[in-house]
Amino acid sequence: MRAARFYAPKEPLRIEEVEAQPPGDGDVQVAVEACGICGTDLHVAIEGTIQLPRTPIVLGHEAAGVVAAVGSGVTRWKAGNRVTIFPNVACGRCSACRRGREVLCLQAQVLGINREGAFAESVTLPASCLLPLPAEVSFPVGAIVADAVSTAYRAIAHRGALRAGESVAVFGCGGLGVHGIKLAKLLGAGEIIGVDVARGALRRAAEAGATHVVDASGGDAAKQIRGLTASEGVDLAVEFVGLKASVTEAMRSLRRGGRLVIAGVGGDRVELPPLRSFVGGELAVLASMGFDREEVETVIRWVAEGTLDLSSSVTDVIPLDAINEGFRRAFTKEGDPIRIVVRPGG
Repeated sequence: MRAARFYAPKEPLRIEEVEAQPPGDGDVQVAVEACGICGTDLHVAIEGTIQLPRTPIVLGHEAAGVVAAVGSGVTRWKAGNRVTIFPNVACGRCSACRRGREVLCLQAQVLGINREGAFAESVTLPASCLLPLPAEVSFPVGAIVADAVSTAYRAIAHRGALRAGESVAVFGCGGLGVHGIKLAKLLGAGEIIGVDVARGALRRAAEAGATHVVDASGGDAAKQIRGLTASEGVDLAVEFVGLKASVTEAMRSLRRGGRLVIAGVGGDRVELPPLRSFVGGELAVLASMGFDREEVETVIRWVAEGTLDLSSSVTDVIPLDAINEGFRRAFTKEGDPIRIVVRPGG
């Protein structure tokens, strides 16, 4: 089969013929119909800020497709089933797994990170990683729900515990932030403030449902947010950037008793405000990592029902041979893409 393999940062992915892995006991082989280009892929291949344990490796973890073959012991799935892939292969034995928090499993294998990914014509993985994809949901949308949308959903709804009528500021209006805004609106938020430094991102935020947008290029996002909220600040701020500056501004934008959820990943060290104001304001700071199966299933159900419209989230669908150009466009933000999706089979 053909696959896009990563060898080293700043080098183009290589389209190569590799041997497809047949499904073993409890495994399923999926013919990949769509795989999204995620920020994590860009951190690995273009920036080199995420180091992989081994190379070469096939990248790609936002995927959907059709079951091609099943291994022994698999009874739930059969050839032809439409599926979304849950990309985290957890051990099932550690304390995190026993508590139902697979996302925290230290032994987890993640597609495109420490096991072969889905920028390939097929991928083989445990049957437990498959989720049904209704016919009402296209393969490109079914691919991106298992990260670009579900990560935002976890941060907004579960870690952030957004309640109807509350005000929320979304820092970073790229693929995650745009979906965070859509989900905040769906969950009944009052004021929704999109914050970014790029004009295109701010336009997308408004189109997604933000009631206000804040240009943070001048470094005064918190001041602008307070100006929009009668000097009080927001109930919830969600940071999807992963930089110290945006985390600091997000924390400064909170009202007394407010909550900050940090979902952006980066190497910066962040600092708490002086304890007098931090404790006195009873502020809460939480991290949010990835998503669980139930969150992906919820998003898929909303899309299938027509409750959540993700039709504009897939900016383009490209063939495997164009993947390096897709990476370049996603990294440079040429054309203001939300998600560029690769179709490995054609």
